[in-house]
Amino acid sequence: MTTTSDRAIPSRHRHRHRHRAEPPRRGGTRGRRAAQRRKRSPLRTVMLVALAVAVLGTAGLGRVYLKLNGTIDTFDGDGLSRNRPGTGSSKGKNILVIGSDARTDGNDALGGGSKNDIGRSDTAFLLHVYADHKHAIAVSIPRDTLVTIPPCKLPDGSWTEPRTNTAFNSAFSVGQTEKGNPACTQNTVEALTGLRVDHTIVVDFKGFAELTDVVGGVEVCVPQDIHQGDLNPNRPTKGRLIFKKGEQAVSGQKALDYVRIRHGIGDGSDIGRIKRQQAFVSSLLKKIKSDGLTPTKLLPLATAATESMTVDPGLGTANKLISFAMSLKDIDLHNTKFVTVPWRYEGSRIAIVEPDASDLWASLKADRTLDGKDASGRKGTPAASASASPSPGESISGDGIDVTVYNGTTISGLASKAAATLTDHGFTVTGTANARSRQHPTTVIQYGTGLRSQAATVARLFPGSELEAIGGSRINVVVGAASATTGSSASAAPTAAPGSVADDARSADDDLCSNLSYGSGG
Repeated sequence: MTTTSDRAIPSRHRHRHRHRAEPPRRGGTRGRRAAQRRKRSPLRTVMLVALAVAVLGTAGLGRVYLKLNGTIDTFDGDGLSRNRPGTGSSKGKNILVIGSDARTDGNDALGGGSKNDIGRSDTAFLLHVYADHKHAIAVSIPRDTLVTIPPCKLPDGSWTEPRTNTAFNSAFSVGQTEKGNPACTQNTVEALTGLRVDHTIVVDFKGFAELTDVVGGVEVCVPQDIHQGDLNPNRPTKGRLIFKKGEQAVSGQKALDYVRIRHGIGDGSDIGRIKRQQAFVSSLLKKIKSDGLTPTKLLPLATAATESMTVDPGLGTANKLISFAMSLKDIDLHNTKFVTVPWRYEGSRIAIVEPDASDLWASLKADRTLDGKDASGRKGTPAASASASPSPGESISGDGIDVTVYNGTTISGLASKAAATLTDHGFTVTGTANARSRQHPTTVIQYGTGLRSQAATVARLFPGSELEAIGGSRINVVVGAASATTGSSASAAPTAAPGSVADDARSADDDLCSNLSYGSGG
C-alpha cells in the first residue's frame, strides 16, 4: 500500500529513497546484483559507446546516401525501344558505358568548344559481366562505326524513322537535348548486338576528371612525347609539351587529355585512341582494386561520379549503384578483358566485319569467355570445349520466328531444302520464291528493325552466311550457291569468340605500356 509520504516523493526517486532507508545486507541477493552491476559497468560503457558510434555512423551513412540520391540524374526509360531483345538464356549482365563529349553544364571548361554543344558519344563500350561474376569483357564500339540507328524518341514524344549506314556516335545527339539521348544509343546497341542492355551509364568530362582525382591519380604509359598540337591539330604551332614519353600518374584535366589524344600517335585513328582508353580503364581498375572495393571506399567514388553522371532508371538510387559496384568485386583483373568489335576501314568510317561480330555476340549470350570456357555459373554442367557441338535441336530453336526463303542462285531446289531445314528446327516459313538476283555466292540473312537477335539465330543454320539490315519487320533467307556444297544444316553456335577478337584482347593486368596505338608509328 502506498503511503502519503510515498506519494510525495516523485516516482523516479522512490527507489533511491528506499535504498537509503533500508540498505541491503551484505551477502544478500540485492547485494550480489548490485556488485554484479558495478563489475559490468566498464563493459556496459564500452558497449554503449560502440552502439552510439554505430548509430551515429549509420546516420552519417544515411545522410551520404541521401546526398547521392539527390545528385543522380536518370534518363527517360520511355525512350527505350518498343521491340527490345529478350533476356535470353544468359544470366550475365550487359552494361553500356558512354563517355559524352558534351560541353554543356560547365564541361566546356575542360573540353573546350561551345558551351551549348550537346555533344556525341565520344567513347562507348558494352561491358558483359558473365553469370559466374568472376569474368567480364568490355567491347568497345568505335564512334565512327557505320550502323543502323533504329527508331528513337524525340522530345515532342514522336519517334524517328530508322537510319541506315549512319555513324554510331550520332545516336547520342538525336533530338538535340541538353543531356543527349542515352536511350537512343542503347537502342542502337541492342539492335546491333541482339543483346539486351540491362543498364546504361553516361559520364561526362567533369565526372571523369573528378573520378580520377578521387582515386589519387591513375598510372598511364605514354608511347611518345605529346604536345598541345597533338591534342588540337588545328593549332598553328606544335605548342608546349603536355606529356613526356613513359609511365606517369595523371588525374583531372591531364587524365582527360590522355584519353582524348587521337592525333600524333600511330595513324591518328580512333582505333588507336580506343587502345589507350582500354589501357587507362585497366589501370583505373587496378587502382580501385588495390585500394579495396568496400562500401567505405566506394562512397567517395560514388559521390564524385554521381555529380556528373546520368544513368538508366534501374540504377537511379545510391543503394542500387553501390550494390551494382559491389557485385563486381570478385572479378579478377586477369579475367577482365578489353576488345574492340570486329571492324575494317570503309573510307574514313568503320564497317563491322561479319560473321565475326555475330559470333562474338553469340558467345557473350552463351556466357562463353574468349577462349570458349563456360562462365555461366551453372553447377554440375561440364564446360564445353571450343569444338563441342550440341545437337541441332538442342542448340537452335526457331520457335516464334517467321522467315521467308528465297533462292539466290540458278540451282533449283535450294529454297525448298533450306525451308525444310528451318521447319525442322521450329521456324515458321511464310513462303519460298526466287530472289531478284540469282547470283548470290553466299547465303544472306536479311532482317528488319529490332530483329537482329532472331536473324542471328537463323544464321546459325547456314554456316558462312552474312547478316544484312534492311529495315521493316521481316526476316528473309536468301540462299547462296555455297549452300549447294556445304548443305544448310548448321553445327552448334560458336562457343568461343573469333580469333580476330581474342588475339587482340587486353587483360586488365597486362603491361601498362603494351598495345597502345594502331597503324604506322605506333
